[in-house]
Amino acid sequence: MSFESSSSSKSKMLQLPLSNEDLSTINAHLRSLTPEEILAWAVESLPGLYQTTAFGLTGLVAIDMLSKLTTSPPPLIFLDTLYHFQETYELVEEVRQRYDVPIHVYTPNGCGDVADFEKKYGARLWETNEDVYDFAVKVEPARRAYDALDVKAVITGRRATQGGDRASLQPLEVDETGLLKLNPLFEWTFPFVEWYISEYNVPRNKLLDQGYRSVGDWHSTVKVGEGQSERAGRWAGKEKTECGLHRNYFAMQEQVEKATESPLPVSTSVSILAN
Repeated sequence: MSFESSSSSKSKMLQLPLSNEDLSTINAHLRSLTPEEILAWAVESLPGLYQTTAFGLTGLVAIDMLSKLTTSPPPLIFLDTLYHFQETYELVEEVRQRYDVPIHVYTPNGCGDVADFEKKYGARLWETNEDVYDFAVKVEPARRAYDALDVKAVITGRRATQGGDRASLQPLEVDETGLLKLNPLFEWTFPFVEWYISEYNVPRNKLLDQGYRSVGDWHSTVKVGEGQSERAGRWAGKEKTECGLHRNYFAMQEQVEKATESPLPVSTSVSILAN
C-alpha cells in the first residue's frame, strides 16, 4: 500500500477499515514528513476529516497551516462546555473572521447556557462528579457531533512533549470507537509552537499574556509558575491529564453509568480499524 505525500503525487482517499499493518506503514511514512506535509496528506487521504479544537496554540497552528494549504480546509468542531473563559469565546470569533472555515459549535445536550446546565446537573458538577462533568460537556457532545457530521477522522492539537498519556503519541491513531485521530504536530515542542504563532501573527488567547499556557474551563485552569510544565495549569493538584476526549470512551461511559445509575447513549460509530 502506497502513502506518498501530496508534494510528490496526489494521494487517494484511504479505504476503510485499515489493517494494523496499514496503520503502521502510514505512521512510518508520516513520521518522515513535516506538519504541513502531514496535513496536506490528510486533506487528500482521510475521509470525513474535521478538526476538533478548543483553540489552543497547537490547534491554532494547524488551522493557520491548513489555510495556506487548501481553499477548503477541514471544518472545525468546537465543544462549548459553557464554562470557557470570555477570552476563549473572543478568540473563537477572531478565528471565524480571520479564516474562511466553518465552525460547528456543540454544547452539552439540551443546554444553551450555564443556567440550563446547572438546572439539569446541579451547581459545580466538576467538583461533585468530575467524570459525569467531563462526559456531559465534552464526550457526549463530541460523539453527537461525530455522528451528526459523519466524522471519520479528526485533527488534534496533541503533542508528545505535553507528557502524560501523550508521551508516546503517533502521527495517526485509531481510538476504541474507530475514530481516526491525526496529530500533525506530534513532535513539536512548546517553544516551537510559540515561535510559529509569533512568526505568522496567528490569533491567540489573550490569557497567554497573563501567565497561562494551556487554557480550558475557567474553574480548572490556573496560571503556570516558572519552570512548570506546559499543562501544569490544567487540573492543578490532581493526577488528571485529560478531559475525557482522549480517554477510553466505553470505559468512561461505564463509569458514568454507574455513577448516575442510568444508561447513556452508546456511540453509533463503527470500527474502522480491522483486526
